[in-house]
Amino acid sequence: MELCPLVKNILLLDSEGKRIAVKYYSDDWPTNAAKEAFEKAVFAKTQKTNARTDAEITMFDNYVVVYKFVQDLHFFVTGGENENEIILAAVLQGFYDAVGLLLRGTVDKKEALENLDLILLCLDEIVDGGIILETDANVITGKVASHSMDAGAPLSEQTITQALATAREHLTRSLLK
Repeated sequence: MELCPLVKNILLLDSEGKRIAVKYYSDDWPTNAAKEAFEKAVFAKTQKTNARTDAEITMFDNYVVVYKFVQDLHFFVTGGENENEIILAAVLQGFYDAVGLLLRGTVDKKEALENLDLILLCLDEIVDGGIILETDANVITGKVASHSMDAGAPLSEQTITQALATAREHLTRSLLK
């Protein structure tokens, strides 16, 4: 029996069920085709529901799936069949609220795609290897913001874009000396 609640995946899909940002934390879906089939199936099962105000919960293929829709985005958090729905709902709400803060209230597909790097960082701050790290949206967005603004961070902790910007800055300074 697991003592620590585990998340199997977090999915952010568009209104047609296509991927925007997804993270899988278990080997239950070993191939990309299996992952895409799961996403299509879970989207098909939930698209007719009205999960716009409150999160909904469903059992699907022996998984607990908690989900919520806003505009043209569909948020999903999946756990094992014996996972606590309230904990999964807290993860979902934290992800949803953090995305809302990061996108400054304009939560739609266009903004999500333009800020995909922030959403992916957000996922990394919420769950690591299936273990829930944080569900407080303010803490999550604070960590994401510090990642995306901290050019003084060691290169190992920077995103590729930040690392290139830092390298470019150092090169420019050395050429101007």
